[in-house]
Amino acid sequence: MSKIFTFLKKEIVLTVSFVLAIISMIFVTPNEKYFDYIDFRRLGLLFSLMTIMAGLNKMGIFRLLAKNLLNKAKTMRGVTLLIVLLCFFSSMLITNDVALITFVPFTIVLLKLADKQSRAIYVVTLETIAANLGSMLTPIGNPQNLYLFSAYNMNISDFFKTILPYALISLVMLVCCSLFSGKSSIVYNENREELNFDKRLIAMYIALFAIALLSVFRVLNYLILLAVVIVFVLIFDRKVLLKVDYSLLFTFIFLFVFIGNLGNISQINGWLSSVVNGNEVPVGVLASQVFSNVPATILLSGFTNNATDLMIGVNIGGLGTLIASMASLISFKFIQKENVSIAKYFGLFTLFNVLFLAANIILWLVIK
Repeated sequence: MSKIFTFLKKEIVLTVSFVLAIISMIFVTPNEKYFDYIDFRRLGLLFSLMTIMAGLNKMGIFRLLAKNLLNKAKTMRGVTLLIVLLCFFSSMLITNDVALITFVPFTIVLLKLADKQSRAIYVVTLETIAANLGSMLTPIGNPQNLYLFSAYNMNISDFFKTILPYALISLVMLVCCSLFSGKSSIVYNENREELNFDKRLIAMYIALFAIALLSVFRVLNYLILLAVVIVFVLIFDRKVLLKVDYSLLFTFIFLFVFIGNLGNISQINGWLSSVVNGNEVPVGVLASQVFSNVPATILLSGFTNNATDLMIGVNIGGLGTLIASMASLISFKFIQKENVSIAKYFGLFTLFNVLFLAANIILWLVIK
């Protein structure tokens, strides 16, 4: 019994998502349409990228990059600013999910090397916000933008003109928050164990990451990526499969079921049809807090022709609750494995998300 309680405490988000999925099944009887709820492409990409990053981490690549960075950035302020900017700008191209899978574990390794584990909550919170907000500046930065850009045949100039002010104010706020991370100098212990690189495995994981990016950009079908990753890892490095966070994948599945069922409850659909038109931004923000911004985008798009306002609402709506942007769950799962206070992480994450959300809403009120 104690092991069950320990598991439930450790996997609180998984547990909550499972309970929500079960409750939603009371209102929508399980049927074959449940499979339509699940974003198999996203799950395939997540599994592939988590496997690749676990492999690179195991090879010591993150430690090597962290040491090189610590040789150049001598203060906590400099390190935080660099990591946050990397997340913000890279997410525009490689998506917020990929940016967080790539940089959060790297950040944790870096902070351990610098004996600054106590700053992990602050830095990971900022880089999560950076990935979610930086990704909104391009049509391919996140799934909701890609969907809206295609579904409404949006003009690229209108897209940038609409979202640029929100990206700029977010960038300024992120820089300011990073500069408040402390100017203490950082050093790392040179006498740590030597890294033994397996060049063959490193080359394999780098090649797999390049293939994964092709799948992210939809050049390559995700099923091909998934097959290639599984085959090569099983042959050359099967133990790394034990390091994949499968609970995160199941958390996404349970949330897909819960969110899909909510969208199929007639009372909710009826309510949305009566309030969406003319209120795309506030409804987009509020719906994202419950549905997450990608499902909220798909759901709300059926009730409005105002693509630009809906885009603003669901993008800034990625701020707020932990599931407002499901990419935020990726950071949470990484930080959960560390020796930090989860309650403190929730508190700081929520506080900063509310502050950034409030600033973006105020900007929207001024612009409109």
